[in-house]
Amino acid sequence: MSRPSGPPFRLSAVQEAVGLWALGFLGIVVAFLIAGGTSVPKLVATVGFLYLPLIPMRWRDEDYRDYGLSLRAWKEDVRLFLILSAIVGPLFFAGFAGFVQVVPHLPPGLAQHLTPIIGEGHFQPRLPPRFGEWVIDQLFVVALPEEFFYRGYLQARLRDAWPQGRVVLGARLGRAFWVTAVLFALGHLAIFQTWRLAVFFPALLFGWMRERTGTLVGCSLFHAACNLYVRFLEVSFFGGP
Repeated sequence: MSRPSGPPFRLSAVQEAVGLWALGFLGIVVAFLIAGGTSVPKLVATVGFLYLPLIPMRWRDEDYRDYGLSLRAWKEDVRLFLILSAIVGPLFFAGFAGFVQVVPHLPPGLAQHLTPIIGEGHFQPRLPPRFGEWVIDQLFVVALPEEFFYRGYLQARLRDAWPQGRVVLGARLGRAFWVTAVLFALGHLAIFQTWRLAVFFPALLFGWMRERTGTLVGCSLFHAACNLYVRFLEVSFFGGP
């Protein structure tokens, strides 16, 4: 059996990782410009996140398990997911409720850069319509592909270039951790909505979970839960579909 052929040219770990990120970002931008308002940009993003890393992975004879897609630490992953959910959930609710009260008093030009929803909000708990479909979508179409690309592949390749870091609560965090969070936030500008830069902050928790357990189960669960929780709060405060 012949082994996979090597790359046609040699790239450093940083060049490879950032180059694939730029290629994926460009693909989403083009899809949004051509078919914005449809599901096409989301499909392009999902396919890119799952399959772009396969190009250099084949060169090195690697598979998904080499980049954290494994159940080997699932108990620790689930434990961390439950602990962080219990801590972050109430804190985020308090922050969201306060933000809802502040936004109507901000200049409109500033407010539209900070949030997609502007208006008076009052909390009345309710689930979005077709919530079960949302759960499947956020876990398998959004969170898992994004976590594989960013925390699985990108953070690991950048760590190959920058292995140094400081241990924080059992996880070694260095330049790769911070750069991955920045690229994750910048990647969300592909559809030209500045408020999406706020994803930088949960990205720090996703990256920490990845480094703590070495796998993607926990951060994927937490990523999906965060997206679902935000949607639940939007519907509960503002109603709508």
